[in-house]
Amino acid sequence: MFDTQTIVTGFIVFFARICDVSIGTVRTITTVQGRTGIAFILAVLEITIWISVAGVVINQIMEKPILIFFYALGYATGNVVGIITEKKLAFGLLNFRVITKTRSKTMTERIRKMGQPVTIFQGEGMTGPVYELYIVCRRRDLKKLIPIIKEEDPDAFYITEHAMDISKALPPIYQPVTGWRAVMKRK
Repeated sequence: MFDTQTIVTGFIVFFARICDVSIGTVRTITTVQGRTGIAFILAVLEITIWISVAGVVINQIMEKPILIFFYALGYATGNVVGIITEKKLAFGLLNFRVITKTRSKTMTERIRKMGQPVTIFQGEGMTGPVYELYIVCRRRDLKKLIPIIKEEDPDAFYITEHAMDISKALPPIYQPVTGWRAVMKRK
């Protein structure tokens, strides 16, 4: 039952399931975002892996029931890996709203210097006047914006919402040249 071939097959099933479930997680998110080309390619890849693995497990399930465990463990691990992968890729755009009680010119100036457009609205909160900063940004740029917000106003409230369509493309946030690009630029 636990011969070398069974264990090797089990690990192949485990890693293949991680791959196809991770791809499936990213595919689902790209589908929701309307990225049909990427979703199509990922779907073909996902199902090719899945059908191959399912065939191996189904054909050997009576002689090697331990493969069910490898299959299930690969599926569960693939979900986690897929979520982590998608967070790292950070596809899509966000509506990023910041509500602050202080009209921080330095906050908006710092964000605008990064190349990110900001619109400010004045409103009325529960305890008095508030200012709303409305920013449409790429998801991957959020990790650069939040520290600025927290630094300028630790009590600021913010919320993000997925943005499906926008009327024009946003320029990427300014990123200083680093690594080999910095060396090449100096020449």
